[in-house]
Amino acid sequence: MNSGKLYRRAAFTDNPKGGNPAGVWVGETLPSADVMQRIAAEVGYSETAFVAPTFGQNRTIRYYSPEMEVPFCGHATIATGVVLGETEGDGTYRLTTAVGEVSITVHSQGEVREASLTSVEPRYTGASDVLVNEALSALGWQSSDVDGSIPPARAYAGAWHLVLAINDPHRLARLNYDFERLKALMLREGLTTLQLVWRESTNVFHSRNPFPVGGIVEDPATGAAAAALGGYLREAELIAVPATIFIRQGEAMGRPSRLTVEIPATGGIVVRGTAVPIEAE
Repeated sequence: MNSGKLYRRAAFTDNPKGGNPAGVWVGETLPSADVMQRIAAEVGYSETAFVAPTFGQNRTIRYYSPEMEVPFCGHATIATGVVLGETEGDGTYRLTTAVGEVSITVHSQGEVREASLTSVEPRYTGASDVLVNEALSALGWQSSDVDGSIPPARAYAGAWHLVLAINDPHRLARLNYDFERLKALMLREGLTTLQLVWRESTNVFHSRNPFPVGGIVEDPATGAAAAALGGYLREAELIAVPATIFIRQGEAMGRPSRLTVEIPATGGIVVRGTAVPIEAE
């Protein structure tokens, strides 16, 4: 096995008991796929990023959940950026992911480092009635729960997510879904998470993200889904751009997270957040 060092970081928070935990494995070359999968399962976080230097500010990165490789992961990218800032210095790094190049810019704010990723070009498609109805059924929700001002959609900014906006925050708070049924649906449809949101105001969203395909009931902070949502809002002309939105996630899980999403008029979506050590290394 290739030698490397494993870091543990909580992303989108300044409190190690909040945010979304991520593993960040850094080495000279990437391990084999089966070794990366084994390490991710042993770490047990929703994702572990595996990073190897290529040259200069360029890095190759892959992401693994405990059960499968995922094409892109936002919170593990933020955690990776902070680790690179700690070990290599602040600046901009270019990450070669399985879905294209993602840049990550790191800078220090006092004793806390903040990282900003710029996603690949986002896109979206409308979600079919069959997909929406099956997802609602697995969630135990009704069609009347859906917020018609943000129609259901499949949204992408490195990974595909089903965006379902609801009109009642209490419904979002009472999330209790059929794990195996939703997992089978998501595997069939090529979805990484569900981006379940309630829009509190023009630029503030509350989100919950089931992640059964990765063996995780719920993600407390999902940067890839945040980028996908930002891209969808722009491309569907549901928000005036440029814009900045704020996503509150993880509160129902006891791991409050804050994601800042900058939506430019064109190009990739920027997702910004901090990351802090979970335990001493």
